[in-house]
Amino acid sequence: MNEKVKPVFNKRIFWDVDFDKIDYDGKANFVIERVFERGDVEDIRNCRRYYGDEKVSEVLLHAKFLPETRMYLASAVINKPLKEFRCYILRQSNPELFPY
Repeated sequence: MNEKVKPVFNKRIFWDVDFDKIDYDGKANFVIERVFERGDVEDIRNCRRYYGDEKVSEVLLHAKFLPETRMYLASAVINKPLKEFRCYILRQSNPELFPY
């Protein structure tokens, strides 16, 4: 059986966990969400290469939270409208106070 080569990510993305013990397959949702939340272009490319666009799309569409700017990035990367993202729907149903 061919074992997949671990993706290469910047360690700063996973600053709060033991980087060398990350279970890339068992914790795929955590890894994908974290890469899109904190990673740069190269990290996102490596993520898509490792997991494939179908898995990445599924995880991002069901994520409870993504920062607003990263939501727009994810929408562009996976070519899905914002209204299909769970985190976007949750944000619309729970608006923040007007910032002033």
